[in-house]
Amino acid sequence: MKKLYPLAICLAALSAQAQTNIAIDATKPATDISPDMWGIFFEDINFAADGGLYGELVKNRSFEFPQALMGWAAMGQVELADADPAFKANPRYARITKGESYRPAGLENEGFRGISLERGKTYDFSAQVRNASQRPLKLGVELINSIGRTYKTDTLTIAPAAGWQKIEATLTSALTDPKGRLRVLLLTPGTIDIDHISLFPTDTWKGRKGGLRRDLAQALADLSPKVMRFPGGCIVEGTDLANRYQWKKTVGPVEERPLNINRWNYNFSNRMAPDYFQSAGLGFFEFFQLSEDIGATPLPILSCGLACQYETGEEVPLDSLQPYIDDALDLIEFANGPVSSRWGALRAEMGHPEPFNMRYIGIGNEQWGEVYPERLELFLKQIRAKHPEIMVVGSAGPLPQGEQFDYLWPEMRRLGADLVDEHYYREPEWFFGNADRYNDYPRKGPKVFAGEYASHDYENRTANTYLSALSEAAFMTGLERNADLVRMATYAPLFAHVEANQWHPDLIWFDNAEVMRTPNYYVQQLFANNPGTRVLPIATQNGPEIYTSATLDEPTGEVIVKIVNRSAEPRKVKLDLKAPKGKNYVSGSHTYLQSDDLAAQNALGEPEKVYPRQRPVKIGADGEIEVLPQSVNVYRLR
Repeated sequence: MKKLYPLAICLAALSAQAQTNIAIDATKPATDISPDMWGIFFEDINFAADGGLYGELVKNRSFEFPQALMGWAAMGQVELADADPAFKANPRYARITKGESYRPAGLENEGFRGISLERGKTYDFSAQVRNASQRPLKLGVELINSIGRTYKTDTLTIAPAAGWQKIEATLTSALTDPKGRLRVLLLTPGTIDIDHISLFPTDTWKGRKGGLRRDLAQALADLSPKVMRFPGGCIVEGTDLANRYQWKKTVGPVEERPLNINRWNYNFSNRMAPDYFQSAGLGFFEFFQLSEDIGATPLPILSCGLACQYETGEEVPLDSLQPYIDDALDLIEFANGPVSSRWGALRAEMGHPEPFNMRYIGIGNEQWGEVYPERLELFLKQIRAKHPEIMVVGSAGPLPQGEQFDYLWPEMRRLGADLVDEHYYREPEWFFGNADRYNDYPRKGPKVFAGEYASHDYENRTANTYLSALSEAAFMTGLERNADLVRMATYAPLFAHVEANQWHPDLIWFDNAEVMRTPNYYVQQLFANNPGTRVLPIATQNGPEIYTSATLDEPTGEVIVKIVNRSAEPRKVKLDLKAPKGKNYVSGSHTYLQSDDLAAQNALGEPEKVYPRQRPVKIGADGEIEVLPQSVNVYRLR
């Protein structure tokens, strides 16, 4: 159980502690804080898209996996065909034939590690079918439990038709099972072709048909992110160029978006996921729409013509790079262009005639060496010529220091990139030790984008421990103090399915039915919900293991003070808060995370061990406050 510290006990424990003095000058607000400071980074790893945020419950709905029936169990006579398909981009379909006997004929889908069904909830079923016979055929659709039992069959009549037709039904589940399945049976003798078999919860995010899983999208909205980087890092590069993420293949009707193998299908030999593919149902339009829904500025990342340099390192020759540059220019038009333009018209056709107001674009992910800046330069010239309003993000490579990092930063300055993307996957001590990382960075030139970071607690198998979250909070105070240089920051990765993950730690864990928010999630939420608008000068004395930042929230007039106490002991802190004439900051709220156990983790299906608490706070005449041991604290002072 989480330990609470009564004030009297805390003050007694503090008596033997040295006092930490924190001086804040609220009369001299310094630099503006970027409105895009705290955000999120989505990469399709750990079943984050299909099987995760994308609400589709059917795996391999169009039979396009290399093993065409992966995810399906066939009953009776089932064949695969591709002649005269319903969709050219996904031509394969199933042909089900039932004879006059009682034997069943049909298909059963296992979903993504099961299909989560809840009794009384409704689910939207649809499929493309072709009945070439001379009589109507009956199709049975069943939601079944993990041992194959069904309580109800919904029957759909398929009229004879010359071509393909879409059938739809709203199914009400008669059972609750996180490992359910979908069964489709041909009930009358005959032959039917069927494709794009789909099942979504009716209750999706924003109620959109065929939309996003509500609880996962809500977890993102609750973070109050102000920037969203997508569709990933390494998947943008691809293992080879053919495998790279291509945004144009992810827009338009979902049925015509071709399947792509996810590189996390095979990249980790100890965690291979042979059923991990990208249906692109969660495509660039949906990413832009989600960004808008949650109030985040979209930041798409595109291939620079280099495949992953840890893998094949395949390169597009410079004289053949124009199609990649055109992809970037066309994306800006898709996001922001008028409906009279080619790509703006497609956006409008998809239901969003208004522009998405994209302001950033990233070119490349973790590329390095001379091959990267020479390609980035060609992108920059054409983007700047046509769209000087768009800020371009370049890369500092995969590591936060070293030869390639030291080479790329001068190159980014030479080329005039607007931001440079730095990545840090390091142990907790690195994060504690780098809280002042940006104090002495040059102020001229590109701004910093902390595009991927997470503290890896190796002693606890890189789990999402409280120690990892505490160290990230310490580091983030340094990002905030240096907001004149650091424009944006996004933790990575975002999502992980507990039964299908290749990488950890991750911000949000989930299974088919529930969501778990990590201690790291709550650190991100504390900072994102309390950013302020201007940095305030702050100085800390006698404060080992204390990390601080201070901001002014101009709309409310509040001073926001963040204090991270790494020590296992409570600390006595004296706030010397210099207020504008006629003001005195005396009270407000105190929101905090605290745990005595640095190895503490939250878990699915259990009460959260680490979560934010809030209480009122008053600042006495002496300015003293208590700071709990091993805590992350946000004071909003009025």
